[in-house]
Amino acid sequence: MKRLAIFGATGSVGASTLDLVARNPERYRVSVLTAGKDWRRLAELARTFRPEHVVIADETAFADLAEALAGEPVTVSAGAAALESVAREPADLVVAAIVGAAGLKPTLAALESGIPVALANKEALVCAGGLMTATAARTGAALLPIDSEHNAIFQVLEDKSRVSRIVLTASGGPFRALSRQEMSAVTPAQAVKHPTWSMGAKISIDSATLMNKGLELIEALHLFGVRAEQLGVLVHPQSLVHGLVEYVDGSVLAQLGPADMRVPIAHAMAWPERIATPVERLDLARIGRLEFEEADRERFPALALAEAALAAGQCRPCVLNAANEVAVAAFLDGRIGFLDIAAVVAETLEALPARRLDTLEDVFETDRQARASAQQYVTRVKQTSFAARRVAG
Repeated sequence: MKRLAIFGATGSVGASTLDLVARNPERYRVSVLTAGKDWRRLAELARTFRPEHVVIADETAFADLAEALAGEPVTVSAGAAALESVAREPADLVVAAIVGAAGLKPTLAALESGIPVALANKEALVCAGGLMTATAARTGAALLPIDSEHNAIFQVLEDKSRVSRIVLTASGGPFRALSRQEMSAVTPAQAVKHPTWSMGAKISIDSATLMNKGLELIEALHLFGVRAEQLGVLVHPQSLVHGLVEYVDGSVLAQLGPADMRVPIAHAMAWPERIATPVERLDLARIGRLEFEEADRERFPALALAEAALAAGQCRPCVLNAANEVAVAAFLDGRIGFLDIAAVVAETLEALPARRLDTLEDVFETDRQARASAQQYVTRVKQTSFAARRVAG
């Protein structure tokens, strides 16, 4: 029986993981559950799955969580240090599904302890991919991707020295057919409605800007050890082909599956074996055809920004990620418009000089500087928009 530590248990990846655990009680047991702020849902999950330890990142929610679990045989902790500490506790697999750079330290702690990690937190690899992959290599910890695209590549990748190109697919998001002018008026409520996947707000916005695909390219560089120029993107609105690998002989291997996160999660949970999932099977005869198109980097400049950061290396991916997190949060709060997201990221990348990231301290200092710079641009955009509205009025 595998012991699972699930970081980000109240999010969509956590929910899909726990669904699979509930369907396979003879194979899996939950040892750790963590959440960011939703202590009520975390308490419900703790009562259902009986972990040994629960951690809430928001320290102000500790008292409420502890009271809700009073009398239960579970240790309750709170805060970033507790997340990092519990990541080192014995487990057969850590599911790393914390959104954003906040997931970096616990994920790295698990790898340092030699614990296999099923990775959904792409920002950790974007910010500190070199450190993470080096740590995994040193300790022998397996790094198993559960993003659908990276898991697809993981399944069809053979000898990487024979690889010509790796292609990640993108649905194109909810605004694939809109003009820039039309996108200038979209709201957060519209942007979080992904056409094929059910995801959290942040990743849904990233999918709408195509930043998510850019972050995934950076992640793929570290996961698969290929060159930046070997990575590409194709828009595939049906979200059935999740990744393709072209080999030097002209062969192309693709992984297909339904748009359900339980498929890649199940693959990582059972690897190197497989377990059954309850997802609907593909009916290719009914589907009839598969559609692909090039990504439009003029209408979706976030993808071009990410590709440039990928090519430049050093601190550029870390700056890109931090600025994007700030900009997405500002958009969701109604402080900037949809098109301002990429503009804030571009301004931040231009403002900060390139530098090497040799240590975790370098990563966090760069992240801090990028967030501060991005916040300045958010404020400037907000003030400019307010002034424009006053003139228009």
